[in-house]
Amino acid sequence: MTGPEELVRAVRAAGVRDERLLRAVLAIPRAGFVPAGHAADAYDDTPIPIGHGQVTTQPSLSARMIEGLGLAGHEHVLEIGTGLGFQTALLARLAADVVSVELRPDLARRARRNLARQGVRNAELLVGDGSCGAPDHAPYDAVVVSAAFPEVPPPLVGQLRPGGRLVQPIGTGGQEEVVLFERTATGLERREVLTLARFVRLHGRYGFGPLGS
Repeated sequence: MTGPEELVRAVRAAGVRDERLLRAVLAIPRAGFVPAGHAADAYDDTPIPIGHGQVTTQPSLSARMIEGLGLAGHEHVLEIGTGLGFQTALLARLAADVVSVELRPDLARRARRNLARQGVRNAELLVGDGSCGAPDHAPYDAVVVSAAFPEVPPPLVGQLRPGGRLVQPIGTGGQEEVVLFERTATGLERREVLTLARFVRLHGRYGFGPLGS
């Protein structure tokens, strides 16, 4: 059975160099954020099924997305797509606090339990339409979106502080460019393609519409 050290090696091999982030991957037990039947696979650098035809984001991919945000520790972060909370826990360790929005209530409940068991207290989980962001908690210093859409939803742009960074898979769902953007005085500017990846579609008012549409 692999362990956290092997997962850190895989994340480093994927090109991640942020030492704070690598320490977070080592410290946060991914086994506490996967279904019980997949605990033996928790430290493999692979997606894990979580129901609804969805999987967790591959840890090295999550790490590359988080690294793109350039977190220093003081940031107020918005995460779209909580899943079972592992990426949320990483963000919470690297930033001042996290607001995470999950579309599916059952996943949000499971994520809350997982985060509580690991003592994560600086993450607030909301159930709702992630394409609308979380305006009551805005503005944010950084935004990470774990679902694909051909453009960044306008509410997420509006809720990002000038100078803030946003990472989102850009595409229709299935083969995306994971893109780093920065909010400037004139709007959102594309900065860098971090990697290529496959993501589920972003559903919601400013995404592909409601689930089932």
